[in-house]
Amino acid sequence: MKKHLSKKRVVLAAIVAVALAIASGVAYAYFTATGAGTGSATVGSATNIVLTPTITGTLYPGGTPASVSILVKNNGAGAQHVGTVSLASIAPDAGHSGCTTAVGGFSMAAVAVNQTLTASPSAGDHTTVTGSLVMADTAANQNVCQGATLTLNLTSN
Repeated sequence: MKKHLSKKRVVLAAIVAVALAIASGVAYAYFTATGAGTGSATVGSATNIVLTPTITGTLYPGGTPASVSILVKNNGAGAQHVGTVSLASIAPDAGHSGCTTAVGGFSMAAVAVNQTLTASPSAGDHTTVTGSLVMADTAANQNVCQGATLTLNLTSN
């Protein structure tokens, strides 16, 4: 019977095994290093809240207040907080230009919203609040306001 493993073959196999072990150790060697980098981002801006009032009722000097339903809508791309809605001014139709807030005695108390409306550019997050528009009896002639169609100019904060 022939001998399969000669001394030379055993020595050669041992050398190959050691070489493979060394080579595999080198494959896992690495250096550690620290790194640094910079980047930039853009911060968006607020978008105006849309205020849409709907007035129900007819105003008379010293009469019952008219109900004002106000749709408060965020069409912006970011969440925005709305605290209150206030009456800035009243604009009468062209035929009643003398009917001002002062002459007509019009007023509306600030309406609390106190909500953060989420970002929803496609549909717009919204809420509806209600206030009361009053025409005070100023004890002066308010005839210039008779039959006027009023446009409310509102502001929010």
